[in-house]
Amino acid sequence: MIYTVTLNPARDRTVVIPNFAAGKVNRIVSFRDDPGGKGINVSKVIKSLGGDSVAMGILGGNTGRYILACLDEMKIHNDFVFVNAETRTNIKVFDEKNLVTTDINEAGSPVEPEALDKVIGRILKNAKKGDIVVFAGKIPAGAPSDLLYQWIKTLEENGVRTVLDADSKTLKEGVKASPMLIKPNEIELGELLGETLDSLDKIILSAKRVMAENGISFVAVSMGANGAVFVTKNAIYRAKGLKIQAKSTVGAGDAMAAALAYGIDAGMKEMDYCRLSIAASAAAVMCEGTQSADREIVDALNEKVEIFEM
Repeated sequence: MIYTVTLNPARDRTVVIPNFAAGKVNRIVSFRDDPGGKGINVSKVIKSLGGDSVAMGILGGNTGRYILACLDEMKIHNDFVFVNAETRTNIKVFDEKNLVTTDINEAGSPVEPEALDKVIGRILKNAKKGDIVVFAGKIPAGAPSDLLYQWIKTLEENGVRTVLDADSKTLKEGVKASPMLIKPNEIELGELLGETLDSLDKIILSAKRVMAENGISFVAVSMGANGAVFVTKNAIYRAKGLKIQAKSTVGAGDAMAAALAYGIDAGMKEMDYCRLSIAASAAAVMCEGTQSADREIVDALNEKVEIFEM
């Protein structure tokens, strides 16, 4: 089973505004709301791929109840800790003429230590040896910086495989706990090592260094339109990006993490689930908001992915 953990979820409102301009009156031509937050996005993609997951984390207030209702409607298993503080709302402005997305994100409310204790308590109660727990997104304001380090370390010691897809600060602490897989982009990987990664060779060498220094088995480095590099214990795979019509770049990285977790859990071959992650990421970019693409679209794109072992 795959468990996804979202400690700072959101209601994502995506508005479409042609020629969006700061400091001027902008007219919305359409909008949509989605349950969001990186871990929740991962669960949505796993569901669309035909897999199962349990979405976990922290929700609060009316926005939290909205997200919970959406997950129930999608038939995504969930086990969230509910708090009084209102879950945040994020606005994604998509300029459909210039094909640019602008994120306007709330920070999210601080979370009491008791709520965090309940979350990890539920994870430890449910996740068994061989299961996968995906930690995605930022930790709440006020939480200790080594929170995910402690959680990942405990889970890995219990034989639970972990995936970490977080921002630079959280990633820097989390890698020390030796998660199975991390999924930074090339900028985040460079920040992790204090370097500028301006070539494919540097990216690969940096991924190998992070693996060697932290006991990590798999580093997937996303590079936007340029595709991705996947560095494992046994191989290095290079996948080119797909040329598609972008509607929203939000959730592309989450879709990649979802496909990797899904493929590993399903026992697929390494190159096959790396290929699938590129297709799932491209399919997410083709969708408005943070909705997940149908499996048929992912499969069609999957046939077009160019991937090879280096």
